Amino acid sequence: MQALARNIQPTPEPSNYAEGLRSELRVLWRNILLKRAPHVATWAESSPLQPIPAGPEATPYLQALSIWFQLLRIIDENAEVRDRRLAETNSGPEAVEGGFSEVLSDLSLTDSQIKKLTAVLCAGPTLTAHPTEAKRVTVLEIHRRIYRNLVGLETQRWTPTERAELLNGLEGEVDLLWLTGELRLTRPSLRDEIEWGLQFFRDAIFNAVPQVMNRFDQACLHVLGQTLNETPDIRFHSWIGGDRDGNPNVTTEMTALALQRGRETVLNLYRQVLEQAASRLSISALILPLPELNRARIQEIINRFPEAGRNRNEPFRQALNAIRHRLTDGGYDHISQFVSDLDALDNALCAVNADILARRHVRPLRRAATVFGFRTTTLDIRQNSTVTTDVLAEIWSQSGQAPDYGTAEWSARLRTELSDQNLPYQSRDALSDQAQELLALLALVHSVRSGPDPKAIGPFILSMTRSADDMLGVYLLARYAGFGSETLDISVVPLFETIADLRNAPAILLDVLGVPLARRSLKSNGNVIEVMLGYSDSGKDGGYFCSTWELERAQRRIVSALASQGFKATFFHGRGGSVSRGGAPTGRAIAAQPSGTIAGRLRVTEQGEVVSTKYANRGTAAAHLELLLSSTLRHTANPGETPARPEFDDALDALSELSQTAYVSLLQMPGFLDYFQQASPVEELARLKIGSRPTRRFGAASLDDLRAIPWVFAWSQNRHLITGWYGFGAAMTSFRKFRGARGDEVLQDMFNDSRLFRLAVDEMEKSLYQADMDIAAQYGELVPDAETRQRISRAIKTEYDSACSAVQFLTGGQTIGHRFPRLCERFDRKRAELARIHALQVELLRQARSEPQAGSVPVPLLQSMNAISAGLGWTG
Repeated sequence: MQALARNIQPTPEPSNYAEGLRSELRVLWRNILLKRAPHVATWAESSPLQPIPAGPEATPYLQALSIWFQLLRIIDENAEVRDRRLAETNSGPEAVEGGFSEVLSDLSLTDSQIKKLTAVLCAGPTLTAHPTEAKRVTVLEIHRRIYRNLVGLETQRWTPTERAELLNGLEGEVDLLWLTGELRLTRPSLRDEIEWGLQFFRDAIFNAVPQVMNRFDQACLHVLGQTLNETPDIRFHSWIGGDRDGNPNVTTEMTALALQRGRETVLNLYRQVLEQAASRLSISALILPLPELNRARIQEIINRFPEAGRNRNEPFRQALNAIRHRLTDGGYDHISQFVSDLDALDNALCAVNADILARRHVRPLRRAATVFGFRTTTLDIRQNSTVTTDVLAEIWSQSGQAPDYGTAEWSARLRTELSDQNLPYQSRDALSDQAQELLALLALVHSVRSGPDPKAIGPFILSMTRSADDMLGVYLLARYAGFGSETLDISVVPLFETIADLRNAPAILLDVLGVPLARRSLKSNGNVIEVMLGYSDSGKDGGYFCSTWELERAQRRIVSALASQGFKATFFHGRGGSVSRGGAPTGRAIAAQPSGTIAGRLRVTEQGEVVSTKYANRGTAAAHLELLLSSTLRHTANPGETPARPEFDDALDALSELSQTAYVSLLQMPGFLDYFQQASPVEELARLKIGSRPTRRFGAASLDDLRAIPWVFAWSQNRHLITGWYGFGAAMTSFRKFRGARGDEVLQDMFNDSRLFRLAVDEMEKSLYQADMDIAAQYGELVPDAETRQRISRAIKTEYDSACSAVQFLTGGQTIGHRFPRLCERFDRKRAELARIHALQVELLRQARSEPQAGSVPVPLLQSMNAISAGLGWTG
């Protein structure tokens, strides 16, 4: 401890708080290296230009850098939460950027207007287990303990000896990270992924939700002078255990398991809170008698559990134990009964002027119950349209030859059977395993939707929705599985992913509404139709800028088309963590959505490493949820409507088309697939054990079938990052050439006045800053064919330079990254170490490919992928 104390610095001032933590944790990290791998400590302190040997000894070096990059992320996370607290302390709650108080102050609405908006305000974060999260649950738990230790260090009251003890505990956690190991040696099972998702609720989200609602109350009190009866709604969804698109591990049995574990998890959390409350609410009825109405209601709760009488004369303790016992025995038929009992306790406490105790011990649980129900999350179901159409064709073929998909005969038979009140019973025994599995899944959906907690199952999300027939096919399969014939209690949500499907989306939806059964079923949801937008595949299909504009256009046109039929659209945004998969600052991304497309409701995917970044700790989880809700509130109240600028739409149309042409031209260049496979670790990535899902949907080896996640992952590993910028430079060059001075004026006006264009340019600039053409050239050397290598490398480098020039034209000649000092500072802190890891990975790839071993990839190579993704902060 004395040796450690010599390295301890005084508690840093707020301005250099994070830098102080980095210095302290760097010392602890180096201590571990000196103890566990002294040669790695030497390498870590050496010049970044010194190469690392590409042998087994590289593994501990890569592990050490992965740990360091994760420590940097945890420090930044802690510093950001601390900055929010300091802003509120020093300048008031309205100084917290993206907070409820700031938004309510800016909007200047009346109490009744705020109440009306709050009544429809809902954020729906949707957790997914896409293979972009390389960290094991055990490692995540260590990270969380490190974060909590950093929070403990914030206080000023520690003596030097006490602070040294806290740092000693931190060093132990860093050592545990080293001894645990981050790399998965076996691919996680679906059960592992289910528990991974639920862990965030156990650790942070369950306690963060009541905190967010309390902050809304406080903001209303601060800005309006009173609290409202309404609070925002939060609806957590999950795909973990329900998303079977290309994942053969997700079966009906596993979906049932996910539902069961969700219920068990939240009930256990409720019991823990009830037990703690019962241990503290020792209010004696002899000292403080309850009013008769409240006493009778509390006694009614107690009477359901006679054993509660052991706490005689302590009615609140008795009632809390009775509620806990009823939860354990499954005595509540519906969540509303549980909420009613909690309301009775809240009302009784307030009746005896103990509202402080109600706010502390009962109300948070009551608010949690309205969000989590008896399920934790609403489990969405996802399947690919290829599977649903194949199963439908198989069913039809049992009674004769099935028509070909896409023909008029197929469409006619669909509509005929959907309108048939007496659809023949379909025997499942002769069907394939795939068909039986899908029908069993739909039967499970029907069972849950008819049960005590219908919200436990969410919509059926149809990937690669190409036509109205795809959606109608799911409705018909639901009827085969036991749903009725008048109105189907199943929400079929189309997922429009490709550029072509985004353009066709309005016509597809109108076609579906032309079928009476589908229209009745959709109308039963309050005339609201949910539509999911695919950022990943549209970006892979048309390039980043084209995807950005087509997603915008699709939303506008869908809203207009549905409004013509008396329906409203609600959009589910399938965003990932990286720019090329829709990642962007939350508040700005929501603000940039088209006017009228949010209307109080927002659903968005939270994928892979984004989940651990946003939801691993209560402080960050609460801050992110508040930002989601406040940004949705701001957009709904003030959607940013501006006078129509047809020249903006015309310019964006032209830029989108030009950028798509440039992007697709690259993909169609002779030898491009070879270049991609050889100049990136995409093939080796398939054997990185970071998810239960295969890297390709159906086993084919083509760009079309490759999932967007490994597509982006591979281009980030080799630092080309073409998925975040390619095509924009060529588009801008052509546009300016043919539009001349007037075109330049329009571009500058868009950069200043169009939220969408500005956001797209900003995110592309960040991608350009993180791309590195020198490192990309090192990976290019892995391509054996010199002509292919030089031609494609030259095309990418030329477009990179052109994209940089385009951004600089818009920003007045500022260097790339100049406008984002915080991002640049964080990235530059790791740039040199990342460059050395990239050089090592290139050599490891060269070795692995020269001496291939069937079905295996060297551990150092796998570890290098972990280290690079940790350094970048995202994978796919």
